[in-house]
Amino acid sequence: MEGDDCELQYGDGVNEAQDSDFPTVERSRLQEMLSLLGLETHQAQKLGLQDALQISSDSVRNWAPQAPRDLPWAFLRKLQARSAEARSTTVLASPSDARPAEKESQMEEEVIYWDTADDVSADIYSFSELPMPDTPVNPLDLLCALLLASDGFLQQEIVLRMSLCQFALPLVLPDSEHHAHTFLLWAMRGVVRTWWAQPPRGAGSLREDSVVLARTPAFAFVRMEVSSNSKSQLLNAVLSPGHRQRDCFWHRDLSLGTSPREIADGLVEVSWLLPSGREDLDLCPEPVAFLNLRGDIGSHWLQFKLLTEVSSAVFILTDNISKKEYKLLSSMKGSATKYYFILSPYRGKRNSNLRFLNRLTPVLRMDHSHVLVKVSSTDGARFTRRVRAIVASVARSPCRRVSVEDMAQAARRLGLKVDEDCEECQRAKDRMERITRSIRDPDAYRREELRLQGEPWRKAARVEKELCQAQWAGDPSDKRRAELRQRLLELRTQQSVHDPAGGVQEFIAGISCPSLGERQYFLRWMEWGLAWVAQPRPRQPPETAPALRPKQGGAGDREPLWPEPLGVEHFLREMGQFYEAESCLVEAGKLPTAQRRFAHFPGLALELLVRGLPLELVDGSTRSTPLHWVTGLLKELHTRLERRSRLVVLSALGVPGTGKSTLLNTMFGLRFATGRGRGPRGAFMQLVTVAESFSQDLGCDHILVIDSGGLIAGAPATAGERFELEASLATLIMGLSDVTVVSLAETRDIPPAILHAFLRLEKTGHTPNYQFVYQNLHDTSGPGPKPRERRPLLEPPSDVSRASAHVDTQGDGLRTLADLAFCDPEKQHVWHVPGLWHGAPPMAAVSLGYSEAVFELKRCLLENIRNGLSDPHRNIQQLIELVGLL
Repeated sequence: MEGDDCELQYGDGVNEAQDSDFPTVERSRLQEMLSLLGLETHQAQKLGLQDALQISSDSVRNWAPQAPRDLPWAFLRKLQARSAEARSTTVLASPSDARPAEKESQMEEEVIYWDTADDVSADIYSFSELPMPDTPVNPLDLLCALLLASDGFLQQEIVLRMSLCQFALPLVLPDSEHHAHTFLLWAMRGVVRTWWAQPPRGAGSLREDSVVLARTPAFAFVRMEVSSNSKSQLLNAVLSPGHRQRDCFWHRDLSLGTSPREIADGLVEVSWLLPSGREDLDLCPEPVAFLNLRGDIGSHWLQFKLLTEVSSAVFILTDNISKKEYKLLSSMKGSATKYYFILSPYRGKRNSNLRFLNRLTPVLRMDHSHVLVKVSSTDGARFTRRVRAIVASVARSPCRRVSVEDMAQAARRLGLKVDEDCEECQRAKDRMERITRSIRDPDAYRREELRLQGEPWRKAARVEKELCQAQWAGDPSDKRRAELRQRLLELRTQQSVHDPAGGVQEFIAGISCPSLGERQYFLRWMEWGLAWVAQPRPRQPPETAPALRPKQGGAGDREPLWPEPLGVEHFLREMGQFYEAESCLVEAGKLPTAQRRFAHFPGLALELLVRGLPLELVDGSTRSTPLHWVTGLLKELHTRLERRSRLVVLSALGVPGTGKSTLLNTMFGLRFATGRGRGPRGAFMQLVTVAESFSQDLGCDHILVIDSGGLIAGAPATAGERFELEASLATLIMGLSDVTVVSLAETRDIPPAILHAFLRLEKTGHTPNYQFVYQNLHDTSGPGPKPRERRPLLEPPSDVSRASAHVDTQGDGLRTLADLAFCDPEKQHVWHVPGLWHGAPPMAAVSLGYSEAVFELKRCLLENIRNGLSDPHRNIQQLIELVGLL
């Protein structure tokens, strides 16, 4: 509501001191909003990431919020699912207001109504058919209240999920009660975008960079007093090349857009227009940032001053230029920023506007081309093209280019609080820099500093594998087994002569510091520091990039599928190898238990797992499981969880590029690496907590989610050692699982290694619940829920490839998936998930059909767990025993 919200001004400040001089009534608005949303207790005790991600009874229901205090959680759930309609969340009023009296089945059929104009014919989805609450909460108020009630890590997650939905991101967060505004630099750190970079000469390529680091031209859009034109709608039009409208910025013509803003005035949002490589659509060959100040510049002069210092051009929308505003703008004399006015003179005082504009022209170094007029009769599309042309002209000329880090520095000079400046965050950053400063060549660093992951570990992994195979085969040769054990002891002894290198010791100190917050900051800094220690290489676009293929002629455990980037997992892997070597010597009686130095390592790593960091289950380098390390982790987990140790294991398998990691991240809000050819290759596990109020109903206290990463590459059965390796790893992961999701592309067969694992597990009698998910990876269909196809596995649809890969099962003949005894058509289902993107990247948002389908899949998985369709739920001690057996 751009034109009518001037009544919600914080004050008439013209300088920094007056900006913080709020009327007394304003100081209670935040408290009232937090109380309305049920967040008042979290103003001091902030909500954390684990609070938002735990599984509750709402995870298996699709019901509308019944009261304002339901709104923050509904918003978070929709963001987690990457729903483009997260901002449409509102309270659904009911005549009885008695949801507890409804039957369970009726509650599951309730829908959260969607407030955008989707092509949905069912009357129950119609906004006009549903009663409106008396005082709807403006989505921007909801966002600000939730951010103010969240710690830095939940703020970061909220901003990241908003970015995936292509929403404008909060950059300056207002807080009227504490007379302070916060620049959200830390919250923006995790946002990474990809765009088409076209150099002046040479071929273009895809570039991936952090939005915090990338320097781009910035354009600010602000309102002065009253404007009959909506700047947010104008921004959306500028950001929407072609005929597809993008609602990056919330505006008054959207549902709830006319709800009065109570606490969101003073909010500054940012969005980027990213080049796609198409000259007919791209504004300019580099990203462009667009900034939007909510509220009147006279009431939020500090934010406006920040925008003038970081922007290449500022567009001021107004109907009137008053004497007060003229004096304010006159103080901007000498600024290098270009200023443009967008006026609606017939609604204002035309003569006074012209008089003040004539005075401002020399002060702001404007000319007549800097004044645009837009009235009701103005052609909207033509006006948008004119604004785009101005932006393109400024961006293509020599102009100011700033990163978010540069903006934060300007905010500090103006006295704004920057969230990243807390002591814990800065100490963690300093420690990260001490580690990464010495990394010039990541490959050389691995060889010289992470020595235990070299050839001794590869040899030890091969010996352990041979020893395991000999035991399973019932090899009667005790001499051979003794030789293998002796060889393994020799290799572990070679490893044990080393001490942790300086970088590893610094890493260990970082994850063992007393402050929990500093540990969490350190891990995030390490992830980013290692990711950007070297400039990322430009990549070819997906449609022209050559397929990543394994190197030919090597053994399966020696040849990587793609270059593995240096990451946090390598430091944890090094810790694991020190623990493995020491444990082997203790078992062999070569080292007294009292002399162990690394026995506490699993406890340190366990803290990271509990706090949401994925830990490696299967080593991506050797494709083997460090048994002592994994067992130590699970024992620590059992001790840590104590009475809440009932566990369900859910895994996802599939060849790289089938979207399994994205699927898990969307369902549970996890942080598994995504992007074929760029993420780590090992299998990773992450822990999801079940709310205590729901654990009895669900039958477990935690869900351990396993992502197979790039371990299953789809090797054919004729590939010998590589196929056997993939089949063994698939057997291990599926054997540990209660529920397994097999992720497949629409045009591909089930990988032979996974089929072979099915047959192996069939002989053991272990029959986890299987869900087969076919994903249309290239569909860019429009938004709107698509009907979920759910068919028995024994009757696969004709439009997808049948699971026809045959496996020779020790003389039993050729078998197909349909031959397997456990394929119960009542329990095993094929799911079809629409394409991830709505539109063409890089500006595409996640499609509504994808979000809806993934929610249904998640609900089905949790219902299966609750109904006991998987094996009886194990505790962690039983899982430890199973790891040893498999």
